[in-house]
Amino acid sequence: MGKLWYGGTIYTLETETEMVEAVLTEGDRIIKTGEKAKLEEIYNERITERVDLKGATMFPGFVDSHIHLIGHGEKLIRLDLSGFNSKAEVLAAVREYAADVKPGEWIIGEGWNENRWARKEMIHRQELDEIVPDNPVMLKRVCRHAMVVNSQALTSAGISEETVCPPGGVIEKDIQGGLTGLLKDKAQEFIQAAIPMVSEEYLQKSMRSAIKDLYRLGITGVHTEDLNYYGGFHRTYKTFKKVIEEEGLIFRAHLLVHHEVIDDMASIGAGFLSGNKWIEFGAMKIFADGSIGGRTALLSRPYNDAPETNGVAIFSQEELNALVAKARGNNLPVAIHAIGDLGFEYVLNAIEAHPLVGLGRDRPIHAQILRQDLIERAKKLPVVLDIQPVFMASDFPWVIERVGEDRIEYCYAWKTLLKEGLHCAGGSDSPIELPNPMFGIHAAVTRTNRNDPEGMVYGENQALSVYEAVSLFTKGSAYAACHEEDRGMIKEGFLADFTVLEQDIFNLPPSSIPTVNAVLTVIGGDIVYKKE
Repeated sequence: MGKLWYGGTIYTLETETEMVEAVLTEGDRIIKTGEKAKLEEIYNERITERVDLKGATMFPGFVDSHIHLIGHGEKLIRLDLSGFNSKAEVLAAVREYAADVKPGEWIIGEGWNENRWARKEMIHRQELDEIVPDNPVMLKRVCRHAMVVNSQALTSAGISEETVCPPGGVIEKDIQGGLTGLLKDKAQEFIQAAIPMVSEEYLQKSMRSAIKDLYRLGITGVHTEDLNYYGGFHRTYKTFKKVIEEEGLIFRAHLLVHHEVIDDMASIGAGFLSGNKWIEFGAMKIFADGSIGGRTALLSRPYNDAPETNGVAIFSQEELNALVAKARGNNLPVAIHAIGDLGFEYVLNAIEAHPLVGLGRDRPIHAQILRQDLIERAKKLPVVLDIQPVFMASDFPWVIERVGEDRIEYCYAWKTLLKEGLHCAGGSDSPIELPNPMFGIHAAVTRTNRNDPEGMVYGENQALSVYEAVSLFTKGSAYAACHEEDRGMIKEGFLADFTVLEQDIFNLPPSSIPTVNAVLTVIGGDIVYKKE
């Protein structure tokens, strides 16, 4: 029977200012919105439960359009290096963690970011050897496009000075030709192949931890890419089915499918948007380049602070074209990671060479460094851009030195993208960044770092309104997954997924947005999280 939601501020997001007094839901759908008294009069016999919002503010359910769900859970349960501000702090944390690990077992950490350190020097394998002599160590950089490992890890992976680096990767060496332990992009696959497969129990624990944490943040669903890892497609897909469907930890998971496991997806008879209301398949995922932090994002001109390189092309143009053709052969749109402007150009070339026919929208992911000519080309295509506003807070000001002042006009240029009529969806890329949507909304609106509220404003002309920023995580995410007709707004016939915040962020000083908490998270009409 029906639930009546009332007693707070309810934004439908159909327009910037549209609000309703109450919402009637039945099962997992919105039946009607309007004045509380009228809904009670018309639907009195159908209303069996009333939910008083007690002055809180209701939005359509927030959806993170770009996340690695299991990876976020892993970050919650293992060595997290993202909070440290120096190499010495990272090494001390690794030493302390290693004290409780049996000799021979792998030590895996992630999240270190040398751009946060006063001395931006890289960790060297010999430094890890000194503090952890009896275990292989692998520490992922925050971007996940680089890692540093110790000598035991190199030996376990069969990497030596003579190892031939695969195309699209970097095995870094010092001036004497010795291995530093730093591996980038495709070269990381040597290490990944050497790490023992995690257990199914570990995967399930990671996913449970991730979903419960996202409930706490008011997130009702995600678009996630996990299926090519953790032992392969079938094992990882089984984890989604078990935790969300069998155990009933309800959550809406839209699965991007890495190109290397597309055949596995096809083998179970799945296709674009097949599945059910909890778990469905999305676009084919491809990586075109790396990251700015690791200088592997592919730029059309060399890096300002490293003129010897312009980044890494994970695939040649011909190879990328062939992968997009494979997606089309499976009636799939593509979701392609492209941070640099040349990487984005490769993506457009491939999409134009093999246009999308039928259902779906292609999804260039990140789109951080662009040019006006690329924007003009993108406007002519059925695309939606997956952007991560929280990256701005982490990347400035060091990104200016890295790419050069003359390219900043089209860096993280979200207002320009929206003004040009491009659709955008909002995500976090967790575990690379924290998935709290309040952090992303704050970054989009203020163009500042939430940890330095009185600090510099970067690209003020690219700041979004709060409505535009919230829409990235609601209407934008729905549009990216072809669900704009049943998700992303509080509207008759739409899913009863709601994010309820303790305060109205439309009427707060923008600097306060990061401190706002979710008080209720509602999925399919059921309250899955209630703040104590």
